[in-house]
Amino acid sequence: MRLSIALLSIAVLLTPTAATADTVEPPPPAVRDFGNGPERNEVAADVPDQSAALRVPAEEPYFHDQDRGYPRQNQLPIPAENPADASIKLGLVPYHGIAPRLNDLQRRSKRVSAEIIGRSYQGHDLYLVTVTAPESRDEAREQSRIRDRVQHDPAAARDRGLPRRYKAPLFVNNNIHGNEWEGTDAALRVIEELATSTDPKVADLLKRTRLYFNVTANPDGRVNGVRVNGAGFDLNRDFVTASQPEVRAMRQVMIDTQPVTMIDLHGYVNGTLIEPTTPPHGANYEYDLFIKNTYANGLGMEAAIKALGHTPEADGVFPPQIPFRDSAEGWDDWPPIFSPQYAPFHGAVASHTVEIPLRVNGSDYTNLPVEELRRRSGINTAIAAAAIRATYGFVQARHDQLITDQIEVFRRGAAGEPSRTVPLGIVPGFGPEDVYNTAFPRAYVIPAGGGQRSATAAARLVDHLIANDVEVGRAKRSFRAGGRTYPAGSYVVDMRQAKRGLANVMLEAGADISPRVDAMYDISGWSHALLWGATVDAVTSLLAFQTAPVKTAAPTGSVPRGHGPLALKVTDAKEVMALNALLAQGVAVTWTDGGTALIPATARQTALVLSDRYGVAFTPAHTPAGTSAGSATGRPLSQVRITAAASADELFTLRELGFPVTPISTATLNGGFDWSTTDVLFVSSGLSYAALNPTAKAALDTFLTSGGVVTRGSTGAAFNTAAGLLTATSVAGRGDANGVARVVSAGGPVGGGSPAYSFVYSPRWFTGLGPEVTVEQAYAAEGPLVAGHWRPNPDGTGGQDAARGQAAVVSGRDERGAAVVLFGTEPLFRNHPKGLFPQVARALYWSASVRGAAVTTP
Repeated sequence: MRLSIALLSIAVLLTPTAATADTVEPPPPAVRDFGNGPERNEVAADVPDQSAALRVPAEEPYFHDQDRGYPRQNQLPIPAENPADASIKLGLVPYHGIAPRLNDLQRRSKRVSAEIIGRSYQGHDLYLVTVTAPESRDEAREQSRIRDRVQHDPAAARDRGLPRRYKAPLFVNNNIHGNEWEGTDAALRVIEELATSTDPKVADLLKRTRLYFNVTANPDGRVNGVRVNGAGFDLNRDFVTASQPEVRAMRQVMIDTQPVTMIDLHGYVNGTLIEPTTPPHGANYEYDLFIKNTYANGLGMEAAIKALGHTPEADGVFPPQIPFRDSAEGWDDWPPIFSPQYAPFHGAVASHTVEIPLRVNGSDYTNLPVEELRRRSGINTAIAAAAIRATYGFVQARHDQLITDQIEVFRRGAAGEPSRTVPLGIVPGFGPEDVYNTAFPRAYVIPAGGGQRSATAAARLVDHLIANDVEVGRAKRSFRAGGRTYPAGSYVVDMRQAKRGLANVMLEAGADISPRVDAMYDISGWSHALLWGATVDAVTSLLAFQTAPVKTAAPTGSVPRGHGPLALKVTDAKEVMALNALLAQGVAVTWTDGGTALIPATARQTALVLSDRYGVAFTPAHTPAGTSAGSATGRPLSQVRITAAASADELFTLRELGFPVTPISTATLNGGFDWSTTDVLFVSSGLSYAALNPTAKAALDTFLTSGGVVTRGSTGAAFNTAAGLLTATSVAGRGDANGVARVVSAGGPVGGGSPAYSFVYSPRWFTGLGPEVTVEQAYAAEGPLVAGHWRPNPDGTGGQDAARGQAAVVSGRDERGAAVVLFGTEPLFRNHPKGLFPQVARALYWSASVRGAAVTTP
């Protein structure tokens, strides 16, 4: 289920014995419940250190031979039996039971191929099953050639025989939220039906389609009975960030299979929720092609589910609902962070979330009798299977048209056509409120020679674009675009390419959609161009020049020749990683308030290795004019040990940056905690100073006489006030406000060198600042929202206008000596805003080092 910034309103589920025709009422539309507020600040994550997992090499491509015929049968390794698997209680297939079933089906049927496409965060194999009629190697090679033509050959649109020769790909994604189990079981049921059927219609289907099933997208969560994967991430928020291995595997499946249709099976909304969505609609889709197909398949799934005969009176199951048709707003397809909203950029012209009806997770899993849980999961499995069958029937019936529409999506991109305005009434109910468009630039240029932060960040962004199958070129010589000259080596994303929608949704600034809707499902702004630290220019004209296709970004690391000390300015996440690696090896580093680490000459060899590993540039530890850096002052910096009451994404990001982090919560401290190995306390979730017992409070107060503190959000602000740290009043913006905001940074130890944009999610600002407080960053006087959704509360408070010019990040030292930084922004949110990570690192370095006396640099 798509849990939004707050929880969705779900109808109370009625058992058959309790339901009567007189008492059963239809459920309310699936909309967000603002009263519950955001969940990020409520529970401190306790995720084990993933440093070992982060050292695992990147996933190898699973389609080693794209032209290999079918079946591609593999004997899957059998996991150890796990009697604690949460699926067992529901009467569903436990994770350890999936591979044996797939091995048996491969033995019994030449229609079934099972492959391992990666591993989850906790090391579970991820299974992709392909169901299709057998193909020789030559036939498979021909399918690959056609698939490439569909994407890259403009003449494919004129080849009327092509759709008849091509097997339409369908992708069924299951169990991306671990405690929404039944999609997996429905997929296994349908796979077996297709594998063993003697129906001529099935034989015809498999001759003309390939059906791809991601059997369980989140085996960690399936086994553990939780929504998230082993790292604590909601995988269905990660698609344009791709921080998690499971998402990278799904991304590669979509790239390699290029599905014309996909469905993602979730739970639980009663009656079954079937997309398409309410507005706002993503502006970078070819929405005329998308809505006609998605709505048609939605109606087909609705009919198939109704045909099962479940009723509110007999089963507690309400009729299906289609948000586009049945709701005004609150279930949108604006951000490309969800799998069905990401798939269209790889050619899916029908794409759906399907929310099956009867809840079996949460308190129901704990409190309901096993018999009732299994009744519900049985109904859910039947409904999910009906949705799959309806969808493959839809693909079979519209086979040629779906392929033709996918060709048209890619053709428009390659031709550089303007964003098309969808005709009103294209499907019943499509009105002016559904029309969203964007303006595609001629190209995006990521300049070379824009400073080291730009170079390192540019390389990261370019590699990310390429991993998403966006075409990037590198200029062989200087060139002019958009009225300016760019140096050789600059990267160019030519927007006349098949997947220009995906390129644009990542690289454009986005839009402030606050005026158009009151309720959004999740985030509304995410721009990689503004949040990932690179310089990205949109240009409207592009003169002819030569570029070389880029497979991977050019190296950016360097160490100057010589024998003297080195400097590393921390303005990028990669520089944070390199510095933390130096500190972990015991290198004697000096930290300056200008955000530069000074490294002794004895560490030059280590710096050389790290410059290559992280792509960072060390410089001589003196000014360009030759003045010795020894006149600058700084403080000794050793490895910064963090104790964190934080959300899972923050723990992940801090550890990814190389900080050793110990998770805590109020309960942890009340049980007794040794502060002797802590340099900085990070507080954002699950820690209440007021709820500490006297012993825990005394121990924490002792730490605060010398330790550092960095906080974020409402929990962090409340901790600051309760602990008596900085004199600052925290003011809350509207709870569901989020997006990319324009900011102005001061030259302090935290704000100095920060980007001109930040990310907000339930934004805060600080007023009533005491004399000990320094404003490190403030919201801009204009806007400040660039892209996203930020309205005032009903009483007029908490809006953008109230935040203008207000302090967003502050620092200071309290009367006990604690060095404190308070964030009202969200610089680590879901591991996404890479360009903001160094701001948090500088806060941690400053907070940890400011206790020392000033020293002369090496």
